[in-house]
Amino acid sequence: MSRIGRKPITIPAGVEVKVNGNEVFVKGPKGELKDTFNADMAIALEGNEIIVTRPSDNKEHRALHGLTRTLIANMVEGVANGYSKTLEVNGIGYRAQKQGKNLVMNLGYSHQVIMEEIAGITIEVPNPNQIIISGADKQKVGQFAAEVREKRPPEPYKGKGIKYADEHIRRKEGKAAKGSKK
Repeated sequence: MSRIGRKPITIPAGVEVKVNGNEVFVKGPKGELKDTFNADMAIALEGNEIIVTRPSDNKEHRALHGLTRTLIANMVEGVANGYSKTLEVNGIGYRAQKQGKNLVMNLGYSHQVIMEEIAGITIEVPNPNQIIISGADKQKVGQFAAEVREKRPPEPYKGKGIKYADEHIRRKEGKAAKGSKK
């Protein structure tokens, strides 16, 4: 049996959960999320815990069991504490700034790269080479951070570009000097 799927999800104080068949609605201090899950999974609210069970031991149900439990746990965690990703902008002349609800970045192109803040996501720029993306939905936060990083991914020679704060860029050696053939 799935070790992750078996674990009950504890609902923290200040978070309200409603289960309607295979639809889960979670509301908390950081926002509210709603999602519909596979009809085969049984989602039950018992006291201050959510329990996910599966009907059989076939491969598809085993896979969905852990997935459903993890997605619901991420929803509860998101509305309680929220998620955030920190990006670093490295390179001479590379910088980011917030103008209204837009993220405006100078990334070495002949034009500025402008990205609009989407619903459920907040963008902070504490200094010109740091971007913090936060929100209640883990998937939206990760997807938006990946889209920002995609505008100028880090390159391996000088390390210029946008990278996650905890990401390590494997550096490559430059071209060898002329006449170093053996």
